[in-house]
Amino acid sequence: DQVWSFPLVTVLTLPGRIVENGSEQGSYDADKGIFTIRLPKETPGQHFEGLNMLTALLAPRKSRTAKPLVEEIGASEVSEEVVDDDDDEEFDWEIEQTPYEEVSESALNPQCHYGFGNLRSGVVQRLQDELSDVIDIKDPDFTPAAERRQKRLAAELAKFDPDHYLADFFEDEAVEQILKYNPWWTDTYSKMIALLEKDQEQEDHAVLVSFSEEEKYQLRKFVNKSYLLDKEARSQVYYGLIDILLAYCYETRVTEGERNVESAWNIRKLSSTLCWFETWSNVHEIMVSFGRRVLCYPLYRHFKLAMKAYKDTIKILQLGKSAILKCLLDIHKIFQENDPAYILNDLYISDYCVWIQKAKSKKLAALAEALKEVSLMKAQLGLDLEELEAAALLVQEEESALKAAQPVPGQLTLGSSPETSDSEEADNSDSDSDSDSEQDELSESQPEAVASSLLGPFLEESRALLVDGGGACRTTAAQGSDASQEKPLPSSRALRAPGPLIEELGEQLQTAVQVSEPSSAAAGNHGNVQERDGHHAPNN
Repeated sequence: DQVWSFPLVTVLTLPGRIVENGSEQGSYDADKGIFTIRLPKETPGQHFEGLNMLTALLAPRKSRTAKPLVEEIGASEVSEEVVDDDDDEEFDWEIEQTPYEEVSESALNPQCHYGFGNLRSGVVQRLQDELSDVIDIKDPDFTPAAERRQKRLAAELAKFDPDHYLADFFEDEAVEQILKYNPWWTDTYSKMIALLEKDQEQEDHAVLVSFSEEEKYQLRKFVNKSYLLDKEARSQVYYGLIDILLAYCYETRVTEGERNVESAWNIRKLSSTLCWFETWSNVHEIMVSFGRRVLCYPLYRHFKLAMKAYKDTIKILQLGKSAILKCLLDIHKIFQENDPAYILNDLYISDYCVWIQKAKSKKLAALAEALKEVSLMKAQLGLDLEELEAAALLVQEEESALKAAQPVPGQLTLGSSPETSDSEEADNSDSDSDSDSEQDELSESQPEAVASSLLGPFLEESRALLVDGGGACRTTAAQGSDASQEKPLPSSRALRAPGPLIEELGEQLQTAVQVSEPSSAAAGNHGNVQERDGHHAPNN
């Protein structure tokens, strides 16, 4: 059973036949203003494909218009074969290459085409002020496709920032978290694989994708159109679809499905189709362009993100046109809420939403296989990524080696033994503690008081200043010293009077041993310890 909501006067064309056999049912909900009608199928159990493609049901089947992008207002039998003549043929995804022939500027068509199927021209010229913030190309109405590509490649090369790329390459915690996110199509794809393992029909996969009421409302608002596209134009439509889906998959993953004010910018910036009106000749060109733009423009610039979006796009294409349509409807909504990105809906997305409902599932499956066979390497992007990474890794190794070579406090230095290091540390610690105690004592008393304590007839021992081999100054407390002697020291000659002990003290006081405090202002009061070749220098 399928339930739709349409205006009261609506002509529907179903994909299968129904009958009137008296089993029809109908009801009306007065509160909601909804008619519900149930009709039996001519062949019970027959699968009606595309019942969720509401826009495609609004117009009579086989009706075509002579011109594209014109609303169909009546049935016509105009050459359905012209449009679908190759629907059952094997589609060649490679556009025929022709040698370049130089032509004069006057021979060029002044009006260049762009938009869905390259069916538009002159639009940007009329809306230049609004589109200047939406697209990167200037004057697309007068810029041929080859020139657009040259300008795009130059702009990407100028925008590429090696520092930003290397920062995301080495500090990839946020990127790894993004890669773990599973968008809605991941579970749907797993369910489809499970159905395939049970030999279910491909047509049953459409039920795996459901549309919200808002999405159904938007589908009813679209005008059903038919597009007269030649083989090259059809190829551009399929190629453009891949490019747009790649950008959408990247945006969905990095925002984890939560749209923000940058979502419209991300999608249009990553898609060369939307931003540069680019045309393609094969699938590999699309992947190269997308990979380059991922590494040049968005916040997260990592090659793994480009490859993850590539795998996501393959899944969406394999899920069929219901999943593709759901993605296109989301893009349409994002652009519609962003001014002036809504213009891209008129140029591309709205037409894609209508066209995909009539696209052949076999063509989409073939497109998915063509994309699956493409491989993308960093060297193919033309940004010298491998050289940048190698140079950055080399610098990183050199920095690590320099850090390892620097001495760490507490570790042995070159040419020192463990015994020497331990003794030096012990001497330094003793020297620091003794120096601090000596400085405290010197600050409490005057130098004359210290000198006078060394004098006196009853002095048995005194404090001696000892200088060890490392240059550190020590003090040994004198035992039995008479602290009551505080006579001023008249001169250094008085040290020689009281006897042999006093003479020894006088010789030591005449040395150049000077106790200094940390500040330079106190250097004159306490002096510095000076040593040459392990001997005390004489005091001048």
